[in-house]
Amino acid sequence: MTSNPKKTREELSGAKRIVVKIGTNCLTDENSKLDEKSIEKLADDLANLKENEKEVILVSSGAIGAGVGRLSLQKMPDNMESLQAASTVGQGALMRRYSENFEEYGLHVAQILLTQEDLTDPSRFQNFKNTIRILFKWGVIPIVNENDAVAVEEIRMGDNDPLSAFTASGAGADLLIMLTDVDGLHTGDPKKEKSAKPIRTVEKVTPGIEKLTEKTSGSDFGGMYTKVQAAKIATGEGIPVVVADAREVNVLKKILSGEEIGTLFLAQK
Repeated sequence: MTSNPKKTREELSGAKRIVVKIGTNCLTDENSKLDEKSIEKLADDLANLKENEKEVILVSSGAIGAGVGRLSLQKMPDNMESLQAASTVGQGALMRRYSENFEEYGLHVAQILLTQEDLTDPSRFQNFKNTIRILFKWGVIPIVNENDAVAVEEIRMGDNDPLSAFTASGAGADLLIMLTDVDGLHTGDPKKEKSAKPIRTVEKVTPGIEKLTEKTSGSDFGGMYTKVQAAKIATGEGIPVVVADAREVNVLKKILSGEEIGTLFLAQK
């Protein structure tokens, strides 16, 4: 660990390989339909990283939400079979939007759907890493999502948060950035408590930090608790993590410029 968080922020600019994770709430509107402006902003932010010769992996949620919106369902299904089926409708729509937006910058994207077995079986995990290596060689942006059509535990685990940590580790990333709908970790729930203050630096994910997120996340799907658990995994592998607001203008550029936005979780040696 370091005793100088400001210096660590400045050192983020040296990250060469970056995993960016974005959640469902940042990609869909109040009707669960894909938010075009949000996707356009994300594509612009990632294209900026590519222009600066960064290797980028996008871990994207949103397939289930996009499916719910595309089918004009009245509400999010409450059973696993319907959630899985909705994801099969939404995944295609999600990738089509990504492909169209990134093509405007002359960039190609690739879809990678994973299950827990792909990350725990040595041969399948090696295949994943080999695919990432070739896609980087070709200058393609891999877009990773859980294979919700067949996954069960993954859907229950959270909004791709654990997956982003394992992806960062497997890809040998230098930095994991998790984009959400709040400006990082707070002392309370910023959506409910006006007195909640942002925590800009977490030197280590302690039981106290975990307990704080249990209190502030409630039962939200993919809330801050699962993000902190993902940060615990990634930082344990020596990868710093930043949790920040996806709506922030030039959010990725600001993070890599060392600006104090969001919450920085320091890598553990």
